[in-house]
Amino acid sequence: MTSSTRIVLASRPTGAPTAENFRTETVDLPEVGDGQVSLKTLYLSLDPYMRGRMSDAESYAEPVEVGETMVGATVSEVIESRSDAVSVGAVVLGYTGWQSHAVVDASSVRVLDPEKAPVSTALGVLGMPGFTAYSGMTKIGQPKAGETVVVAAASGPVGSAVGQFAKIKGARAVGIAGGPEKCAYLIDELGFDAAVDHRAPDFKDQLKAATPDGIDVYFENVGGAVAKAVLPRLNLYARVPVCGLIAQYNDTQAPEGPDRLPGFFTRVLTKSLTIRGFIQSEFVPELYKDFLRDVAEWIEDGSFRYREDVVEGLEHAPEAFFGLLEGKNFGKLVVKVA
Repeated sequence: MTSSTRIVLASRPTGAPTAENFRTETVDLPEVGDGQVSLKTLYLSLDPYMRGRMSDAESYAEPVEVGETMVGATVSEVIESRSDAVSVGAVVLGYTGWQSHAVVDASSVRVLDPEKAPVSTALGVLGMPGFTAYSGMTKIGQPKAGETVVVAAASGPVGSAVGQFAKIKGARAVGIAGGPEKCAYLIDELGFDAAVDHRAPDFKDQLKAATPDGIDVYFENVGGAVAKAVLPRLNLYARVPVCGLIAQYNDTQAPEGPDRLPGFFTRVLTKSLTIRGFIQSEFVPELYKDFLRDVAEWIEDGSFRYREDVVEGLEHAPEAFFGLLEGKNFGKLVVKVA
């Protein structure tokens, strides 16, 4: 019998999560049944959506129950198999969460080819974050040559892919990121046309200078003050794919100040804006095969680049997650478990 070290949700956070919201346990796993595989986790993905799953507020997905293993995508090695479809030694993409080992149905995992790309990319540029960028831009943003695309959290796994997708389509890419190092990375490494530091005191002026012709596509990952600065720059018929609102995930009450909703809807009307929230899974049947093909080709020909922020050890997952919610990661955040 195999045991697993796992991190469970110990309590629901109020505001920002803390160490007290998590608990580490060691449990025995069941025997592997027909059609099942036993997995050893190699890499765990940490993503902002996990903060929402810690809450029992109404959302697009069921919350993690108190006492359950924290959710998350994983890359794992098959150490035992009772399935003809998945052999021992295979490396697979699954959704086994914050734990060192798991027993799951073989039908719930996808076998990866380590010869084509580092397996950790299945959690980033060739995984959910990459597909989020690809599907949101393909179906909602629809950038055209010569247009200006602005993306918040631009140095992260979704934002960096959005900007590069915009460039491939012939648009100008303007990234919003936190700090000079991240802004320099966007321009020097990823080929963005401009980068704006949202922490700078003259952020609004920087944004205006970087978008002299306004903004045609704004890919929303942040919300808050960043969205407030972007809204007046949106052009007629601008499109806004709404992917995330990380600046607001830890809020416990409505922001202070006047009600800005009437002004927001006035701008939506007068500028004929298209604002569409989306969850990437809704586009999987239609676009996922195209995504894997296109992005793999772009990586191979050098037109698409990525960066990973790797943390060693499952025990460091909570601390790394706290940093993610504060924007401390630089690139796709993954935990190297084994």
